[in-house]
Amino acid sequence: MNDAADTPGQGRRSDAVTSAQADSDEHLIGEAEKIAVALGRMFPGLCEVVLHDLRDPRHAIRAIENNLSGRRVGDSATELGLARIADPEYPSVLQNYPNQFPDGRPAKSTSIGIKNTQGEFIAALCLNLDVSVLSSVTLALANLVATDSEHPGQPLETLRDRNARELRQTVETLAAERAGTPRSLSRADKKALVRQLHGDGYFDSRDAAQTIADLLGVSRATVYNYTK
Repeated sequence: MNDAADTPGQGRRSDAVTSAQADSDEHLIGEAEKIAVALGRMFPGLCEVVLHDLRDPRHAIRAIENNLSGRRVGDSATELGLARIADPEYPSVLQNYPNQFPDGRPAKSTSIGIKNTQGEFIAALCLNLDVSVLSSVTLALANLVATDSEHPGQPLETLRDRNARELRQTVETLAAERAGTPRSLSRADKKALVRQLHGDGYFDSRDAAQTIADLLGVSRATVYNYTK
């Protein structure tokens, strides 16, 4: 009889806990929405920022700024969102992974999972950077620094005794032609860049190998290995 009498009270306490958790989750997502809006407005036309409410995967998109993908508020969760719902141990942060907008434009994306106090993913903040915009800027800069020559395959002169500043500018220009910064280049691109510098005579300068190594974020020995 005592157990029966306690049951309604326990139910009310359980409902109160559930309600408190729901309020806490809603507050957390509301704060994340402020961040999404602020980030989007900081990078207009360049970076799409999307907040997913994973509590309702069929209508997950809570906010979208700089809409580059054509999605709308109320659209469903992506594969990453569903993976987080299914597995609380799924990585909280996936950063700088390649992606693509529906029209084929390349993108660089970062997805940040947001957990509540119970350790459950309730939201995800996603940033999708339109790489195609930056690629056109890179191409424009490459065209800007390009020169004409009647003998494109034969350099008219070899400039010796290049100083560190000139070498840095050359490395950054060559990296930009490969749509990156010196340190962000792949191993293959770094190797090709070093071989080009070697062929152009930059290694004749004193300390050139160490300067190139510092710019690329590799060791001096690696730079010499790339020249072989």
